[in-house]
Amino acid sequence: MTTPAPRKLRVLIADDSAFMRQSIARTLTAAGFEIAGQAKDGNDAVAQVVALGPDVVTMDFNMPGLDGAGAVREIMRRRPTPVVMFSAHTRQGARETFEALGAGAVDFVTKPAGEVSADLSKIAAELTRKLTVAAAARPRAPAAAAAPKPRATTAPGASAGTTTLPGGLPRLCVIAVSTGGPAALSELIPALPGDLRLAVIIVQHMPAHFTATLAERLDAQSQLTVREAVTGDRPMPGLALIAPGDRHLELDDRGHVVLTDGGPVHGCRPAADVTMISAAKVYGRRTVGVVMTGMGKDGAAGALAIKKADGKTFAQDQASCVIYGMPKAAVELGAIDEIVPLDELAAHLRYV
Repeated sequence: MTTPAPRKLRVLIADDSAFMRQSIARTLTAAGFEIAGQAKDGNDAVAQVVALGPDVVTMDFNMPGLDGAGAVREIMRRRPTPVVMFSAHTRQGARETFEALGAGAVDFVTKPAGEVSADLSKIAAELTRKLTVAAAARPRAPAAAAAPKPRATTAPGASAGTTTLPGGLPRLCVIAVSTGGPAALSELIPALPGDLRLAVIIVQHMPAHFTATLAERLDAQSQLTVREAVTGDRPMPGLALIAPGDRHLELDDRGHVVLTDGGPVHGCRPAADVTMISAAKVYGRRTVGVVMTGMGKDGAAGALAIKKADGKTFAQDQASCVIYGMPKAAVELGAIDEIVPLDELAAHLRYV
């Protein structure tokens, strides 16, 4: 009996440039996708998603009328569908990308040469991979953002004498997160109090300079101080450090940050396993590992190292993950103490 060919994934392409729509369509058709439709602006994209029910959408940001973020927001309200954004590789493009991710987009791909890119061959493999992964995602409208919280009156680390264990190092929480991470972090980090007993390091798979924008957004939303890490930083309670894109984050024997240019791990730099294994060696039982939404298995080996060092480990549950890949790998490895819904993670970290 002949095995039927697998169904092609149906993609809706939304871009105000007819040239870009045709370029994307040629690239995706050659990669085995079916083009469900092409939308010339955000309102057209929303209407076609509702009418055609594609498996996944590619979405430009700068379009007349309803922009990309507005279109994503409306799609999540009317017919939740995975969306992968096309982003300009600029600081403004990073801000726009996070606006769309905050609205519910699953992932993004940076255009190789500005708004209208003649040659998509440089990103064809990344685009097809991310669309394939996104098509299996569980998109959802993000939780309503809380109003920015007032800063704690004490500076980060000022109360370190009451939040450290013997030996002078604070307790350290390392968070591993990838696809779906910006929206998940925007729910978790603002829910943590400014007097959190833990120092926090976040390893989010993301290109260089996008992590700085992520830090700015989380800092504005949160009572914690959030910023991109630099070599020499000392993790401390009340401070969340984000590993910079394209650098691994490790910890020296004093517990201070060291950024390195080692080769990618699981195809990623930064990689959470690098940070978690380093943290487990230096912080030992003071370490807490959290593995959140994302594709692949980064964080599984790191969480196991933390568990073996008598630290505590958590994984985000499947129902609240956009992609239940990284948490699943960590659970299957036996590296996780507790599986927790996203909206309960902050409460667990307050009292761990």
